[in-house]
Amino acid sequence: MDIRHLRLALFTGNYNYVRDGANQALNRLVSYLMKQGASIRIYSPQSETPAFPAIGEVISVPAVPFPGRSEYCIPIALPSRVRRDIKRFDPNIFHIASPEYLGHRAVSLARKSNLPVVASVHTRFETYPRYYGMPFLEPVIEAILRRLYRRCDAIFAPSESMAQLLREQRMSYDVRIWSRGVDRNLFRPEARDIHLRHEFGIKEDEVVIGFVGRLVMEKGLDVFSDTIDELVRRKIPHKVLVIGEGPARGWFSRRLPQAIFAGFQTGESLARAVASTDILFNPSVTETFGNVTLEAMATGRAVVAAQATGSESLIDDPSMGRLIRPGAIKDFADALQSYCENKELRKEAGYNGYKRSECYGWDNVNQILADNYLSIIQARQQSGQAPRLKPRS
Repeated sequence: MDIRHLRLALFTGNYNYVRDGANQALNRLVSYLMKQGASIRIYSPQSETPAFPAIGEVISVPAVPFPGRSEYCIPIALPSRVRRDIKRFDPNIFHIASPEYLGHRAVSLARKSNLPVVASVHTRFETYPRYYGMPFLEPVIEAILRRLYRRCDAIFAPSESMAQLLREQRMSYDVRIWSRGVDRNLFRPEARDIHLRHEFGIKEDEVVIGFVGRLVMEKGLDVFSDTIDELVRRKIPHKVLVIGEGPARGWFSRRLPQAIFAGFQTGESLARAVASTDILFNPSVTETFGNVTLEAMATGRAVVAAQATGSESLIDDPSMGRLIRPGAIKDFADALQSYCENKELRKEAGYNGYKRSECYGWDNVNQILADNYLSIIQARQQSGQAPRLKPRS
């Protein structure tokens, strides 16, 4: 089977109305597949003010704002007009990129139509309640996710560490890898900009600890700020540069009044900002891959990250950076202090991370996913049956 025969129906709760690593990966995937001659149709909520132009043809699905996080939408239906469009498009595989109502209905439609369906895992949704005072919901969400993913022919994790977690959670009996890439034309050591540092009031010899990402509590903002407080108590000279925006911006700026907030950045501006830090500090445990970690590594920055899915597959501790037990404030501070005080150690970790980043090219990882699509379609054509929901006895 040739990739030009691929007809992919992609279902996602966010394709381009908010910019994040997941939907940018999906847009890159669609761009790559279309260049190879595949046919794609995207089914997603749309916005009159999208964060960036969508690649491919997007069919809008009904959605309502997420309570308390109105920048995100929740799909609420798969209406008849959308079903008719799917039938006209005549896909030979479904791809579910987010596990909300739309994803569940799309999986049901695929199984009813005897079409193969796969899902990609982009974040650890089951961990979110702990950041909003509702940890008792975690097993409930995990059960809902398990029901969705077990009805798919295969699921795709962005890293081996995340794949192993999904296996341990019994999410699927076929877990494969769809990794992530980095744009090495943008993210490179040469993007470091001394003039940008001066604009932020940072001297060349000052060590900058960077935070990169959406400013939401599930990114570990509390752990980040508690760790910075510990460095201040130890009187370790440093500056903090926060690159990103989000609903927790007010909380974060009050929590770290001494930090420099660069706001939302993209493209060359983002690459310049990341390369102009000295250390990336990523305490999040919700990442399934860690795009910002890989981008920092590609610019030659040392990284201190939580020992969690994604980061564990990218960083060899201690040669490329440090992996610290989640929430261990003192240990995070120890790692940051060693990099703040030892320039050569910082440079060595940055160089080793830069060399590792050379393995991650977008075309390579997207071709691997395309090959998996084709093999799954062929396997379904040969068997004629959807996968069992329980392992064979």
